[in-house]
Amino acid sequence: MARGRKKENLTPEELLQAALVPESEQPYKIPENWCWIHLGKLYQINPKNLAEDFVDAAFIPMEKIAPGFVNEYSFDVQPWCKAKKGHTQFADGDVAFAKISPCFENRKSMLLNNLPNGIGGGTTELVILRQSHMNQKYTFWFISQEQFIRGGIATYSGTVGQQRISMDHVRTYPIPVPPLLEQQRIVDRIESLFAKLDEAKQKAQDALDSFETRKAAILHKAFTGELTAQWRKEHGVGMESWKHLTYSELGISKLGKMLDKAKNKGDMVPYLRNVNVRWFSFDMGDVSLMQATEEEIKLLSVKNGDLFICEGGEPGRCAIWKGPDARLIFQKALHRFRPNEKVISEFLCYNLYFMSINGTLAKYFTGTTIKHLTGQALSRIPILTPSVYEQTEIVRILNNLLTKEQQAKEAAEKVLEQIDLIKKSILARAFRGELGTNDPSEESAVELLRQVLSASDR
Repeated sequence: MARGRKKENLTPEELLQAALVPESEQPYKIPENWCWIHLGKLYQINPKNLAEDFVDAAFIPMEKIAPGFVNEYSFDVQPWCKAKKGHTQFADGDVAFAKISPCFENRKSMLLNNLPNGIGGGTTELVILRQSHMNQKYTFWFISQEQFIRGGIATYSGTVGQQRISMDHVRTYPIPVPPLLEQQRIVDRIESLFAKLDEAKQKAQDALDSFETRKAAILHKAFTGELTAQWRKEHGVGMESWKHLTYSELGISKLGKMLDKAKNKGDMVPYLRNVNVRWFSFDMGDVSLMQATEEEIKLLSVKNGDLFICEGGEPGRCAIWKGPDARLIFQKALHRFRPNEKVISEFLCYNLYFMSINGTLAKYFTGTTIKHLTGQALSRIPILTPSVYEQTEIVRILNNLLTKEQQAKEAAEKVLEQIDLIKKSILARAFRGELGTNDPSEESAVELLRQVLSASDR
């Protein structure tokens, strides 16, 4: 055709054919009254504004743009001469999106409206798309879709943390263009579906946000007797059976062995470190070795039911060793607590966790910047202690309730995960014409493109 001729010498029909994406390059099938065009042929990219220097304008740094599918941003007001100087310029109706990682893949983007005097400037890490003949909400949702994001990431260049998409990716990326009425119907359907998903997302987020509060409330009931009120009634005992005791009255605590390669003697044996002890469990993926004599191995042995409590790091964090006795010792940063007949390890473990999350355990720490729970401090910690039988019932109920709470938390997290996937799926279908909104009898989008090209040719 007339591809070799200058643009000003092309007829309107030739301009149109030059702008359309050839069928062989079209990414996928779309409705017959839609058409494909490259972004650079449809939009002004990073255009400039004309305005008096001292009129008010918006200024938007990257940190004022929210990530995700939300179209939320805020701005400062500056004189236009300051807002525009060395910055990206934009105006009401423009679509802007970040071009730098990780902001690009996090979907930091916005459809700009209600700017002071309709103009603004901002971070140079933005790409601006301007086209008054398009429904710019349609444009906003298009650049939010996963296919566009993944395509941009594939063109990243630069150092890690400062990678940018190729502007060729923007200019040559094909966009399916429906008739204007269909653009609005697609936007309405997307926003209607997203609103329902956002409602479900908020409920899931509320459940997550209240997880720690609910857990603390359950533990509070456990250690004030409320959780086992019915049990006491059935067994004919009252709260007077609960005794005010300290850890020193409930068992024997011992700190472990100092790691000193110059002084240590004996065989190499595995030993528990602070990092191996998590709340309620052990992480045995990285167990170190130290030298210890047979006498030390006996003295620092690890037996079923031993409660290991962190002395530093996160003081008070604890877990119960369950299983056969092991040829294993423990370092000085851990307390090994062996309970006596008055208490069970699980009751103490839950109690320390409750004291940790409600802040009362911190009163027993020493040190200003690095906190420690010394053996002396541990021995003084008070605990209202019921009978072993009631402790066993408390632990049983706590295991049951906290397991259910954890399951509810994981379900809420899964919902949040699924919602973003569903949104991505909706957008993918929207730009294929698969949301059930297209009217094939409407005038082809080719007529819209003729208007766009005619306006840009003036």
